[in-house]
Amino acid sequence: MFKFLTYLFLVFLNFSDAKAEDDKEVYKHLNLFGEAFEKIKNNYVEEVSSKELVEAAIEGMLGSLDPHSTFLNTDELKELKVQTKGEFGGLGIEVTLENGFVKVISPIDDTPASRAGILAGDLITHLDDEPVLGMTLSEAVSIMRGKAGSKIKLTVNREENQTLQIVITRAVIELKAVKAKILNNIGYIRVSSFNQKVDTQIIKAISKFKKNNKIIGYVLDLRNNPGGLLDQAVNVTDIFLDRGEIVSTRGRFERDGSRFNAVKTDLTDGLPLVVLINQGSASASEIVAGALQDHKRAIIMGTKSFGKGSVQTILPSGENVALKLTTAKYYTPLGRSIQKTGIDPDILVEQFELKKLSESESPSRKEADLRGAIDNEQNSTKNDKDKESSKQKVDDSSNDYQLSRAFDLILALDLANNN
Repeated sequence: MFKFLTYLFLVFLNFSDAKAEDDKEVYKHLNLFGEAFEKIKNNYVEEVSSKELVEAAIEGMLGSLDPHSTFLNTDELKELKVQTKGEFGGLGIEVTLENGFVKVISPIDDTPASRAGILAGDLITHLDDEPVLGMTLSEAVSIMRGKAGSKIKLTVNREENQTLQIVITRAVIELKAVKAKILNNIGYIRVSSFNQKVDTQIIKAISKFKKNNKIIGYVLDLRNNPGGLLDQAVNVTDIFLDRGEIVSTRGRFERDGSRFNAVKTDLTDGLPLVVLINQGSASASEIVAGALQDHKRAIIMGTKSFGKGSVQTILPSGENVALKLTTAKYYTPLGRSIQKTGIDPDILVEQFELKKLSESESPSRKEADLRGAIDNEQNSTKNDKDKESSKQKVDDSSNDYQLSRAFDLILALDLANNN
């Protein structure tokens, strides 16, 4: 017994010594920080406030961790709260920092950025001819935001070393996160971001679809959706599932983990579902696509998603400021981490621009072109009118190759199920 107590005492001493040594190192580094702070404060070429230095130091600490951790000052924290409610000022793009440049995750639908032709994957190298290299993400975002009606010039590097100068007029961004309509008896639901009340908007759209039309399937469009609130991603996924896990998060410690499960019934009654994704689909979009893919509830179509598999938590710190800190990674129901890998679609469909060939480009001969062909005695006037009318009723998917393929798949599945 005496030997056992002696052993425990030695272990405790070793642990105490290790902790004391660790604390000593912390104080040593804090002293170094304090010394650097004083030297900068007293010797820098221009006067700088203590507040600016401390905030810059915190920003530097967080920025060294990952591209998504950052310091939110009073104005930025207020703007984040406004953004998640669905209205904010600026250009309408979701961005991150990559190799010192601002990388576009995705432009938001019907915003100045999307109308100006900004694409997911674009690298912004200059803002009004000022290089962004050396800026923090918060600084770059602050420059891009401004008074509605004012202009900003973006220098953009696109694939294949293409450099573009794009002038965009800022506007108040009213984020309409959900658009829904019926095309060819297919319920089309476009979700541009996961801000507050997205789930209720989708539920209302599905209820309306059921009342007015015979729906044969659904297309959930998450392309260029940069993500948003975790609880909204969970709630939206729950709309299409009867049971099972939706997503799990795992933090640094086991106590930080959590698991989210479906609690409702499938509001779409198990009808065929296609989810569209692309490089601009990130974070919450990937949670939804990953869960529906793992449960084999939906066919994922499009191109590989962005690959942001981390969760950020807003931690209030001080008066009206906060830390936006990466606190966990999320995993799909089958335990897949999407961080830096993304969601691979079940059916790879690149986006193409479709062009109708002219008669000269696609020469063809018909019976009517042959000399001496027998006339049709039936009146063709009505048929001509019907053809003309059908040409005018081209649905919105005709110019969107990926969406057209999603509709084709739903129609094929419906045909197969009815035979």
